[in-house]
Amino acid sequence: MFYTQTQEGIVLSVRAAPRSSKAGIDGLWGDDAVKVRIKSAPVDGKANKELIEVLADEFNLSKSSVVFKSGETSKTKRILLKGVGKEALEKIIGS
Repeated sequence: MFYTQTQEGIVLSVRAAPRSSKAGIDGLWGDDAVKVRIKSAPVDGKANKELIEVLADEFNLSKSSVVFKSGETSKTKRILLKGVGKEALEKIIGS
């Protein structure tokens, strides 16, 4: 499962794809993560910063509502989307 519902919102498993030609959600990475393309290289936290911006834009959230739970230095990350429900997730991800 690529997400977990919590009282705060959705904790999403994300597979980051840095150095992409365009940024945005690119469907599922298997059954256990969402693939998110980002333009930045994984240097000095730039990719993580852009990943937060992309998710905030896609889910219409403030950047402060997108919080790393784990995996800041790995390609697969767990990110909390505060206030997001299952319906909104399915609408955007298309699961």
